Amino acid sequence: MEQLAGGPPAWHWSLVVTNWTLEPVVLALCVLAAVGYAFGLRRVHAQGVRWPLGRTSAWFGGLALWLWVTSSGVGVYERILFTDRAGQVIVLLMLVPLLLALGAPVSLLADGLPPAGRARLERVLRSAPSRVLMFPAVSTALLMLPPWILYFTGVYQRTLTSDAWNTGLHVVLVLLGLAYFWPRLQIDPVAHEYPQLVAVFITMAEVIFDAGLGILLVYGHNTIAEHYYTALGRDWGPSVRQDQVWGGCVLWALGDMAGLPFLIALVRRWMVKGRAETAAVDAAIDAQIAEQRAARTAARATAPAGTTPQAAEDEDAETLRPWWLDDPRIAHRFTDQGSD
Repeated sequence: MEQLAGGPPAWHWSLVVTNWTLEPVVLALCVLAAVGYAFGLRRVHAQGVRWPLGRTSAWFGGLALWLWVTSSGVGVYERILFTDRAGQVIVLLMLVPLLLALGAPVSLLADGLPPAGRARLERVLRSAPSRVLMFPAVSTALLMLPPWILYFTGVYQRTLTSDAWNTGLHVVLVLLGLAYFWPRLQIDPVAHEYPQLVAVFITMAEVIFDAGLGILLVYGHNTIAEHYYTALGRDWGPSVRQDQVWGGCVLWALGDMAGLPFLIALVRRWMVKGRAETAAVDAAIDAQIAEQRAARTAARATAPAGTTPQAAEDEDAETLRPWWLDDPRIAHRFTDQGSD
């Protein structure tokens, strides 16, 4: 098998699994995050709190994916093939943070804290910096702009030639993605809750931005880091230009596909929230009906002896006023109809 001078052999699908390199910073962060989460699970279990298995699986799955995409064969070829780096960028910016956000680490932390610690955490989340960071326009910019900055400034070249910049890319992309998915999913406590429909529109805008970036990389006349890739002297695989075309397609397609799990998570969040709201409304209706029946029974017991049946029915009708006329969420519909 042909081999790049001083580098790995010609790329092959099997090498994505069999070739490994050490990414010490990411490894250390993943170990710390795993130990911290496990400690949080132990504390909430000791308090009798049942933590969802899905959240635990998402958190450890995100850490495993983070480690794999930087230390497996993907990490080995990240500075040799443009396509390899393109796929890595999408995974680090969108898939890894999404899984970590689904793990709800802030909620786990809050559940394991004493009341005083939980109150301090809530104050931090309600602070002005948190509100600014979680404002939809800000968090969206943190997700959409990094790929453009990466590929159309000198940052990309630095990540290829500097170990420190390369490691920084592995970490910063995940943090930026978390800054986006945390307030959009709203599984963890947030500074301010925004309608989930806002997240849907933002996802559509993100799809457009991904498509625009992919189109520029595929059909644009500028080859990113052309001198660097040419100097590698790689005599296997696609040409430098074809490599960028393939990478642009990967960014475009994988970026759009990466949005699907997010939309699924949003829909599931809507369903869970809708069921909770429905249960709360049903409980309020049952309580109101029980209260009205008790009032009706008391009214009949204290009614004058000469009260006619029709008068009793009129009193019952007034007491048993339809609940939907008083519910602020839908009362305006019937009020408007009655005023026409």
